Amino acid sequence: MIVNNIDVYLREKGVKPSYQRKRIFEYMMHHHNHPSVNDIYEALIHEIPTLSKATVYNTMNLFLEHKLIEVLPIDSNEARYDVYNPKEHGHFKCDVCGKIFDVNIKVNVDELSDDLHGFKVDQEIYNFRGTCKECMALETEEEKVM
Repeated sequence: MIVNNIDVYLREKGVKPSYQRKRIFEYMMHHHNHPSVNDIYEALIHEIPTLSKATVYNTMNLFLEHKLIEVLPIDSNEARYDVYNPKEHGHFKCDVCGKIFDVNIKVNVDELSDDLHGFKVDQEIYNFRGTCKECMALETEEEKVM
């Protein structure tokens, strides 16, 4: 998603664009690291000394209400966020490094299961967990050294 003017975009979505809200949304737009409230706070506190975790938390809830972002149901320890993306995709969380990656998904719901017959599917959520390529490569290198 490309947003040329964050002020205008937030206003169009019904969000008053305060400086802190704009910076938080800008962070979400430019960092596809599926951050937690703490990640956002730590990234922005040095440039916005008056920022509080409560402000970040409240801003994320406001963005959720206005469908600007979504919560990823992949981490049970803390809420992780993604800029709203209408394109169907899933997420992969590495259990070693903790990074979350976007994964393109191509699924035909009609072929999934007879269990969905008669249901209306409004949303598909695909989450995967395991070890990412980078961590797998590190494990392989460590095994070679031993």
